[in-house]
Amino acid sequence: MSVALNAGLAMDFMPTPLAIIRLEPTAAIPDWTTGAVSLLSVTRTPAEVSIVIDLAALPAALRPDVAHVALRVRGPLPLDLVGVFAVLATPLAAARIPIFPLATFDTDYLLVREIDVENAILALSAAGHRVFRL
Repeated sequence: MSVALNAGLAMDFMPTPLAIIRLEPTAAIPDWTTGAVSLLSVTRTPAEVSIVIDLAALPAALRPDVAHVALRVRGPLPLDLVGVFAVLATPLAAARIPIFPLATFDTDYLLVREIDVENAILALSAAGHRVFRL
């Protein structure tokens, strides 16, 4: 049986600038990933290797033009909780804010462009979610 959401979510704004990069699917996991402090996610698929990492840990030559920040849902969340990303993505889509969702065993993260974070917090707050600044 799955668990459904019945109230707004509590989230933490994580101000550390992050990078989202793509490597070829056969690329080795780079040594510089060990420099991540606040967030590191490495996902390999047959089509790519996606890395989310602290911007400061990324070599300068790989730094993207756009930095992201994370909004972390306070957890742990049950694995059978239904609709977390849906209730968060809906107000952000209405505000025309692109997201990069990321899930872990304990909780969920929404990455938004650093330039959009204030509008994202406003949109989420207006939808009944609570965003706390760390």
